[in-house]
Amino acid sequence: MRIGELAVTVGVTTRTVRHYHHLGLLPEPERRPNGYRDYTLRHAVVLARIRRLTELGLGLTEVRDVLADDAGRDLAEVLEELDADLARQEAAIRERRDRLRALLDREGDLPAEGPVSPELAALLTGMAHGPESPMAARDREVLALIDTVASPESRQRLMAALGSAFETPAAVARAHEVYALLDALADADLDDADDPRVDEAARALADCLPDSLLPETDLAPGLDDSFLRALYADVAPAQAEAIRRAMRMFTERGR
Repeated sequence: MRIGELAVTVGVTTRTVRHYHHLGLLPEPERRPNGYRDYTLRHAVVLARIRRLTELGLGLTEVRDVLADDAGRDLAEVLEELDADLARQEAAIRERRDRLRALLDREGDLPAEGPVSPELAALLTGMAHGPESPMAARDREVLALIDTVASPESRQRLMAALGSAFETPAAVARAHEVYALLDALADADLDDADDPRVDEAARALADCLPDSLLPETDLAPGLDDSFLRALYADVAPAQAEAIRRAMRMFTERGR
């Protein structure tokens, strides 16, 4: 058989046959005097087996082990490993679909920062009930970042702690009052150390943070001092100073 005939017989492409030659999976046939490869029935048998194994999901390295006479691996062992791997993939797909379904079930409540975890989606929905605020929008983006990099356990603790800050209409209104104070500092002159608005915003922010956050020291271990520096650099100087003061007040409250 010519290479095209072999490919048609087994149901693959001639490019696939050449690739298997290159990888050493399919032995090179003898050549006729005219230079054309002369494939035998044995080549078709091996090629068909390679096709069956790859259709099961085996990688070409695993196929090589199965085909090699001295591989020392039984086909059943390879297939057991493949079955276990597929089971892990199925579990991961089910988990992803569950997360998607939880988001889709929220219908019109999907946050603009999504996709995010269901816990954060619920929190952002609570934060959304209030006047639009640039600082609130920045907070939502930062929370989406933490939602991505924190461990599932840390994320659950953080969302539970922050949820108390938005669990009642009064708490939501208080939080948006804090955002308004911070927004008002966007054009403040930080050189005026006596500007009472900085300290007012700092105290309001510190008072708004729930005590349940105090013992949580590693909610997002990937967010280190460099992240805080980037956060402060992303806001106006007076806003950054208010946040720094609030963090100091909040930390001292827990001592």
